[in-house]
Amino acid sequence: MNRLSTAEIQRSALLVMDYQPGILGFLPNPATLFTKIMPVQQLTRSRGAKVGFVRVAFDAADLERFPGHSAMGARVKAAGAHMHLDSPSTAVHPDLDVAPGDIIVRKTRVGAFSTTDLHAQLQRAGIETLVLAGVHTSGVVLSTVREAHDLDYRVIVLSDACADPDAKVNEFLLREIFPRQATVVTTAEFCEAISS
Repeated sequence: MNRLSTAEIQRSALLVMDYQPGILGFLPNPATLFTKIMPVQQLTRSRGAKVGFVRVAFDAADLERFPGHSAMGARVKAAGAHMHLDSPSTAVHPDLDVAPGDIIVRKTRVGAFSTTDLHAQLQRAGIETLVLAGVHTSGVVLSTVREAHDLDYRVIVLSDACADPDAKVNEFLLREIFPRQATVVTTAEFCEAISS
């Protein structure tokens, strides 16, 4: 990955998506993700980039909006209180470094954009590049790569800060699908590209 200029970094946002206890619990070893994403958070902030957090959670009104035929609605309703917006399982993971001024959005679908004001917040901040980390790769990361590409963002995916319960699907998406619409790099490669 080519080195980013200071101006490019300052027009970038790191989005940490669905790093929530209830989502991370589907992974065999989620602790490794934190060793990768924490240095990226610290460095991006120090270089003037935005940091944002996306979480999925629902209230009673959200559940009512699901049509009866919705497969997602059925899964969410079956999860009960586990997916409620006030549940600890839907909170941004407490080990993440959330700071004043960070972007935080709550979504009620898979992708980060369709049910949030994320795009408006990013546009107000002058963001042109999105750096994505997320769980699951086949869920929020896949949907957000597609949405961000359609919204004309430059998209960077941090391969070792994304994970999926299906390791083969994770690898296939990172190797074969995402490079069509995004730059896929490791956290170390990204940190090198934005280091002063």
